[in-house]
Amino acid sequence: MRELKGIKIGKHYIEKPIIQGGMGVGISWDQLAGNVSKNGGLGTISAICTGYYQNMKFVKKQVEGRPLGTENAYSREALFEIFKNARKICGDKPLACNILHAINDYERVVNDALEAGANIIVTGAGLPLELPRLTENYPDVEIVPIVSSARALKIICKKWKAAGRTPGAVIVEGPKSGGHQGAKYDELFAPEHQLEAILPPIKEERDKWGDFPIIAAGGIWDREDIEKIMDLGADAVQMGTRFIGTHECDASPVLKQVLLDSKEEDIVIVSSPVGYPGRAVKTNLIKTLEPDTKKIKCISNCIFPCNRGEGARRVGYCIADSLGDAYLGRLQSGLFFSGANGYKLKEIVHVKDLIDELMTDVK
Repeated sequence: MRELKGIKIGKHYIEKPIIQGGMGVGISWDQLAGNVSKNGGLGTISAICTGYYQNMKFVKKQVEGRPLGTENAYSREALFEIFKNARKICGDKPLACNILHAINDYERVVNDALEAGANIIVTGAGLPLELPRLTENYPDVEIVPIVSSARALKIICKKWKAAGRTPGAVIVEGPKSGGHQGAKYDELFAPEHQLEAILPPIKEERDKWGDFPIIAAGGIWDREDIEKIMDLGADAVQMGTRFIGTHECDASPVLKQVLLDSKEEDIVIVSSPVGYPGRAVKTNLIKTLEPDTKKIKCISNCIFPCNRGEGARRVGYCIADSLGDAYLGRLQSGLFFSGANGYKLKEIVHVKDLIDELMTDVK
């Protein structure tokens, strides 16, 4: 029997070692993040494509029903509104903001999140070596990288130490997570790249730089999984897909139903314009992909690896448009990201009940 204890990320105390992963577009915004923090976990607001928030209410210019350009895709006003509404739910409890390093306007979006009131900035999809500089005027804001190798953590810690910072925590993400992966396609199923294999060497590397918490992510579903990964040295867990199955999750009812209806074989790996493999449910979009198409126009200019639509045309879909369509409930054209265990989702519950279940000892 293991007692699950809270963790400290810098000055911020998280009562329960349950971190809700950042999920864009529109899966973890004010309602989900606010309720997770309210119930003692750490809610994470996604800063990705906030232009879609509230039916694009804060977008100043649209083209073909899409936010035009980076300034509208990553709407500052929408992000402020999301934080304001989350705060109405969780009060002054800690809130994190997840910002992909691969987005265009990364520095501006980090600054927006800081000004909006984020207590913790989380970044994956690249090495956020510049985060100490971007947060230097916010000494109480903690910075947390997502890594998949000890080498990545070493590079980050070395650079951050030179700037007078260390991570507030590190998220160690294995290849069973939903959405974009930190491993190459041929590494996703290799034993040496699984969470259980990468965690011990990352913990060893962490020990050289301090005792900040290790948060394990990717394929963690229930209390039994939590106990197993904590036995390997994790202090807390991050869960994304499991929180999609909550009433408070900001995702569309269509997206939730796609997961409820999915079978194990429906969850597949797809190429992404971001340049990383992604994990999603096999729906119409994936079944009818036309790689190397010339039809796709870049409207939102969301991520720099895509190079204004080149990557989208290569893989056959625009990541912002497709995730935006999933948020808008468009079954035919939406991309529905899921973790490897998404098919296990069988009911929609309240955030409080899910956290209570995860905190209850295995019988």
